[in-house]
Amino acid sequence: LSVKMVSQQQTKDSGSKKLGMVAPQDKSSKEMKSLKKMKFASSSAETEPTSQTTISDDSKTGRGMSTMPRVVKRKLQKLRPIVEYNKRGKGIGQAHSEMQSYIGVLARSRVPLVDKKWSQIPKDVKEQIWEAVDMAFVVGQGGKKSVLTSAAKKWKDFKSTLTRHYILPYTNDKEKLSHPLETYKFIEKAQWDAFVASRLSKDFESVHSQHAQIREKLEYNHRLSQKGYAGLEDQLEETMPGVEIDRSTLWKRARQNKHGNIPDPKVAEKAKLIDELQKQVSEGKVRVDGSKDVLTMALGPEHPGRLRGVGAGISPRQYFNLPKPQRVSFDDRLKESLRVLLQEETKKMEAKAKEEALRMEARTKQLVEVEREHFLSQLSQLIPNFDPGMLKQRISQSPKNPMSDNASCSGGEVKSLHYEDDNAKNGEHQKEEEKEEEKRDEEKEEEKEKKDEEKHDDKVIEVGDYSNMEAPSSLKSLCRYVETTLLPEDKILQFTIDKEVFGGDRDTFLLHEDITQFAGMEEIGATVVAVYMRYLHDVLKQANMCSMVGFIDHATVSANSGTIADRSRLVAARLQKTDGEQIFMMPYNPGRHWILLIVRAKKETVYFLDPLPGHRVVDEEAKNIVNSAIKIYNTHIARAGRKNVIWKTLSGTPKQPSSVECGYYVMRFMRDIIMDPSLGFENKYAKGNQEASYPKEAIDEVRNEWAEFVFQIIKQGNY
Repeated sequence: LSVKMVSQQQTKDSGSKKLGMVAPQDKSSKEMKSLKKMKFASSSAETEPTSQTTISDDSKTGRGMSTMPRVVKRKLQKLRPIVEYNKRGKGIGQAHSEMQSYIGVLARSRVPLVDKKWSQIPKDVKEQIWEAVDMAFVVGQGGKKSVLTSAAKKWKDFKSTLTRHYILPYTNDKEKLSHPLETYKFIEKAQWDAFVASRLSKDFESVHSQHAQIREKLEYNHRLSQKGYAGLEDQLEETMPGVEIDRSTLWKRARQNKHGNIPDPKVAEKAKLIDELQKQVSEGKVRVDGSKDVLTMALGPEHPGRLRGVGAGISPRQYFNLPKPQRVSFDDRLKESLRVLLQEETKKMEAKAKEEALRMEARTKQLVEVEREHFLSQLSQLIPNFDPGMLKQRISQSPKNPMSDNASCSGGEVKSLHYEDDNAKNGEHQKEEEKEEEKRDEEKEEEKEKKDEEKHDDKVIEVGDYSNMEAPSSLKSLCRYVETTLLPEDKILQFTIDKEVFGGDRDTFLLHEDITQFAGMEEIGATVVAVYMRYLHDVLKQANMCSMVGFIDHATVSANSGTIADRSRLVAARLQKTDGEQIFMMPYNPGRHWILLIVRAKKETVYFLDPLPGHRVVDEEAKNIVNSAIKIYNTHIARAGRKNVIWKTLSGTPKQPSSVECGYYVMRFMRDIIMDPSLGFENKYAKGNQEASYPKEAIDEVRNEWAEFVFQIIKQGNY
């Protein structure tokens, strides 16, 4: 590097090399040597430094103490060394080294010794440091930011040095810690005492221990002085002209001692590997490509955004000349954002329309289900010994139960019940009917004879093979019983659920399809869930928990039960039949999917459990029904109640693995809740507790209990 010196007092004599400084013979050889290595700029236009920005060399005590008098002298002579930078923008040369030392002097003497962060230091103190440095050096491209960044680090290092060398070794010697150091007389006693107290605190002890552990993890420590990697590279370029200095060479040289040896065995091993790789690269055996260079191959991949062997502030993109990320104009970004937003909104609208269509379809099927049970119930009350099997051929029913989850429900068209009185004849065709009646009588006789013959055959009824069905043995046996006994006799399982279960008697009709669908792990309907709730009521009775847990019939909140106001009154009537301490479990199917609501009327709180994964929200219709029911309940017990009912989503429930298990999971939810006498379901199903699926054994346990309970009803003849 060439060296130029320009002075305010420089003469026009071309043969003179002297500067506007004192004569060389008056200077020490060390000062002369350092001056020859620096460029200078004139500062004639500058004003005299004030007492606030100049470090005086006259006094050796107090805040103005200086350890670099040559810098102050040059400032008085208006000479400012020019700080030079390498191709990567890192400071190099004698001027940079002296500037860094001067910044260290300012950071130690000007910044108070306090237990604070650099960001908490007053701005005027930082401004004084910058002004002092700017008066003494031509900082150049680094600017104010680089100076203050360096000052922050040196201030932090100064506090660390005081802590390690002058405080921690004397923790048991209070006398030595009671007075500031003679070396740093500018430190005030009050500041020293406060600083010592902060360094002996338990908080600092914890932080110091953490940093010590981090320090121990550093394997390859360098031996650089303040010149850093940039100064080392500058030095090697002077001593090794024409040789390319890559970061692997810098990394290795930075860990050598003054004799060129590497004392650390681990570092020496890596240095040997670097030498071998460099040799292979020179021989063409190994190829380097961008960031995959010799040092990366020796030490492993870099941390994102960081680079070893080049010093702080150098990014991989700067060092390897990687292309800058392509900038996209604001208009293009806006267009892309609008395009993505439009696609998302379109998908949402399509999904919403599809969901609404499915919801309407499910509600229609739900109405048919409830109408069927209501109609059969009325017939059983009007007609003595009424057998629903006589209507079986006149009921067209979907193979899949209408009250199901979000699986496919396209198994067939659901039609309303149709009952036709065989005695009702059309007058216009009465004669024709009479002729056909004789013909039918003859056919009936022939059919009767044929049936009598079939009774003597070895096998009349084909029973399905359930051996390969993945179901509990009790459920397989139930399926066989239905096919061999109920179907041949055209029987339907009809029984009454006692009023103590739902608050009123409920006639229930269990069809063959309900059982086979349940056995095949298909989507299930309202009847299957109601039967299991009847079983759980027996479990509550045995545990003496009926005063703690009750059930609300899901049929009372179905659309067939009337308007929202009508259904709210039905739910409120169920709540009024207790002392208010109970929780009520209410399965609910808004359409193609089962959920569970738990109503705690006394606390005006409702819990929402949904077996589907993801963020789920409560159906608005169900919410309105329950909210209104609780308000009616409050009126009944003469309580004003809160403005809004509290709804809590318990998202930590197990999640169904596919689209057909929601009904089974809701039944398992109810079972798990009542099996815990403390009723700690709120904590058990809190967010993040458990979101994995139930194991197969847990669902089969529910199915087995359901099947055994149905068998118990059959054996007791209560159908």
